[in-house]
Amino acid sequence: MSDEESYTYAKAGVDIAAGNALVKAIGPLARATARPGADVSLGGFGGFFDLKAAGYRDPLLVAANDGVGTKLKLAIDSGRHDGVGVDLVAMCANDLIVQGAEPLFFLDYFATGKLDNGVAERVIAGIAEGCRQAGCALIGGETAEMPGMYAAGDYDLAGFCVGAVERGEALTGDKVAEGDVILGLASSGVHSNGFSLVRRLAADKGWKLDRPALFDQERLLIEALLAPTRIYVRSLLPVIRAGLVHALAHITGGGLLENVPRVLPEGLHARIDAGAWPQPRLMAFLQAQGRIEPGEFARTFNCGIGMVLLVSETDVKVVSERLEEAGEKVFTIGRIESGPRGCTVSGPAETWSTPEAWSATHHG
Repeated sequence: MSDEESYTYAKAGVDIAAGNALVKAIGPLARATARPGADVSLGGFGGFFDLKAAGYRDPLLVAANDGVGTKLKLAIDSGRHDGVGVDLVAMCANDLIVQGAEPLFFLDYFATGKLDNGVAERVIAGIAEGCRQAGCALIGGETAEMPGMYAAGDYDLAGFCVGAVERGEALTGDKVAEGDVILGLASSGVHSNGFSLVRRLAADKGWKLDRPALFDQERLLIEALLAPTRIYVRSLLPVIRAGLVHALAHITGGGLLENVPRVLPEGLHARIDAGAWPQPRLMAFLQAQGRIEPGEFARTFNCGIGMVLLVSETDVKVVSERLEEAGEKVFTIGRIESGPRGCTVSGPAETWSTPEAWSATHHG
């Protein structure tokens, strides 16, 4: 710029008008997520939520925040932005439901170098869809245009969700007992963990992402990899509120090995039979392509199980039936035994466990 030229924010790379246009465009998406307690009106400095209107008497608030990880890079590179918003909500909402909390409201953070309203609208439409699936309201968020911080076309996402549970009804793991049965709910795919390894395999093995998958000729490989994370909130809330669940574990980074022990009291051990559910063809493909050792695979990917329930043996039948009626695929995958706090997964030829080391890798 010349010495006489007037500086503007737009000339520095930030388009305020584009940001305002985006807020106006996504208003109907947010309003579609309205629920008791939130009328969902964007544009203020903060969003309100009325717990009394939502039906709570003496609630505890539970908060969770998360991102989508490097799955975003795969979505960006392939131009498929529609599902990552669902992933964002799922990673937060599923973390709330495992504590017995109903997700109530959600806020998102979308950051990019230069705002592309077409891409941003597709992403936020996915966030609104995720909120609809989780039953929570999208009450606000932040769109940050930061030139120089991100490469052309790149963006990042973060989400923040707040839920509530009546005092005394939270799932803390204190009811888990020896003899409890471990139920697993099928995942919808890779979900949102392990994508740094997925992307490395794709590059090293020369995968043709826009071609039909070797394990499913009816589906493109990129579609299988980017399948949105399943949100389990609506199916789980009724059985939780009926007092039929002792504990839940969301199977994210660390897999079964490191997430199930997080909800176990001292002196109890989870023993899981990897042959108790069919390994999804996508998971078998990933393991074979990378020649990944079973123990490494089980702490990197969900292995086809996205959520784990610990229930009394007497309640297994009713819980399974109710969840299947709600659309879940339910498998009986193991049992709780006395022993060092941890998890052992036994496959046809391998046994692996992390009874002590699991806690060192988690901070939340």
